[in-house]
Amino acid sequence: MTLIDGDIAASHDSVLEQTKPVHRRAAVFIDRDGTINEDIGYLSHPDDLHIYSFAAEAIRLLNDANLPIIVITNQSGIARGFLDELMLARIHERLLNKLAQQGAHVDGIYYCPHHPRIFPNESYVIGDKSSDINLATNAGAKGILVLTGYGASTYANLERFPCYPSMVAEDLLEAVRLILTERQQQSRD
Repeated sequence: MTLIDGDIAASHDSVLEQTKPVHRRAAVFIDRDGTINEDIGYLSHPDDLHIYSFAAEAIRLLNDANLPIIVITNQSGIARGFLDELMLARIHERLLNKLAQQGAHVDGIYYCPHHPRIFPNESYVIGDKSSDINLATNAGAKGILVLTGYGASTYANLERFPCYPSMVAEDLLEAVRLILTERQQQSRD
């Protein structure tokens, strides 16, 4: 930071810049199976993908409203061995092609290939910005603020933000050690 005419000027990504008005943009997150396409259990081949008749129109309406569409999907079938990530990519390619044939598109597809046994209240989010801590809070996880990157500025201005970290660490290594220590203590209880 530099001092200019008695005011503090900061780099474009600093906490001070984060308080300036920004263009806020909404997005729509849509589950895949049972919402866009029929849920047949573990969809494991592109030929088994059957998109609901209304799905492309619904997505096209969101496209016309300039709302980004993010498809999210749990794909524990990968962890269970019903399909691999290459096959999932082929399924998603077919989904995108079918939507495109009807004038609709999505902006991204994100999936979790693990077993659905992650408990947010026992999980952690590590980051250097207030948005990382907000993510942790909103997910029901513990937020750990690291003082690297923008962390020191974020920590110095915590009162400006809606959420507070569960823990503060000097860096990622210390954050990991805090997690491991806490988990070790919990296993003893």
